[in-house]
Amino acid sequence: MPKLTLRQLAVAGKRVFLRADLNVPLDGGGVGDDTRLRAALPTIRHCLTGGASVVLASHLGRPGGRPDPQYAMAPVAARLGELAATDVPVAPDCVGAITEARTRALAPGQIVLLENLRFHPEEEANDPEFARDLARLGDCYVNDAFATAHRAQASIDAITRFLQPAAAGLLMERELAALGRILEHPERPLVAILGGAKVSDKLGLVEHLLDRVDALAIGGAMAFTFLRALGYDPGRSLVEPALVPAAQRTLAEARRRGVQIALPVDAVVAARVDSGSGRAVGIREIPADLMGLDIGPATVRSFGDLVRTARTVVWNGPMGVFERPPFAEGTHGVALAVAGVRGFSVVGGGDTIAAVRRAGVADRIGYLSTAGGAFLEFLEGRKLPGVEALSEA
Repeated sequence: MPKLTLRQLAVAGKRVFLRADLNVPLDGGGVGDDTRLRAALPTIRHCLTGGASVVLASHLGRPGGRPDPQYAMAPVAARLGELAATDVPVAPDCVGAITEARTRALAPGQIVLLENLRFHPEEEANDPEFARDLARLGDCYVNDAFATAHRAQASIDAITRFLQPAAAGLLMERELAALGRILEHPERPLVAILGGAKVSDKLGLVEHLLDRVDALAIGGAMAFTFLRALGYDPGRSLVEPALVPAAQRTLAEARRRGVQIALPVDAVVAARVDSGSGRAVGIREIPADLMGLDIGPATVRSFGDLVRTARTVVWNGPMGVFERPPFAEGTHGVALAVAGVRGFSVVGGGDTIAAVRRAGVADRIGYLSTAGGAFLEFLEGRKLPGVEALSEA
């Protein structure tokens, strides 16, 4: 059933407890990349201009359930204040009498950022008493942190037992609409592209997508386990031997369903990841002492041809070690192909979005998902605690 959204809430005069994803990289005492902060702005502005006060909450890094100055929210507040052109003070904690008094003193149009939720172990434990304390800080709840929606944690799940209504923020709403469009009513043909290092991370997703896609292209190191399943010897390329039988079953099921699985026909190989150069060879010709670190030019062309037939494309995972120039061309080529699709495209995951931006085609992608794990689990058909906890519309 559709979930309640912020657009359906009357927020005037209320304290909105807004769970956002402000987990940004820090650099030299400041914010190194403010992408997630910018993504949170529309929901923040909607609340403030609608006459609400905002109690903003997020985790930052992995402080291990205790206060750690290097993960304090002050740099986040400073950069967010610059972006929003308003003062964003930080509460001394995310719970407690002082913080509760601060939130009750907020006037409409004001905002306070709670200190790092993960300074308390109860956050990741989904502790109900901690969640009850958080709930005291607001009059209604809005979750805009789709990237953490796959985690059953106190500020995402348990808090909604004590604070209602619970609505999806504007970013969460867009994420659910974009991914729902892929899963529920895609324009066909639907092509999925998967990359990354390990089959173990995405085998469940591959199996689930066989029910939904018309074709599936697999690149990155995970492709070598499937190639081994077909009898190829990929040299020193990363292979997960224990998953070769599962890959064989997946390939057989794809054939039975008539779903095309496209695998690399060539690879850029080298002796080490830090090699200064690589060379393209056919999949049957990978030397025993070398490893595949990118898809080759013939594979870029074949994946591109497949993408050009699609009306809907979803892509997650780079095609190689794209951070290093000798092994970046495969991911770059796929980014250009996805940007040229005539229909709807969705790209998800931090590395994949970074590759799209590096290729200069981010503005030609239908939707860039801010999520990584939640993106994959949603596509895999799993129920996400942060979505399930929201009120029905």
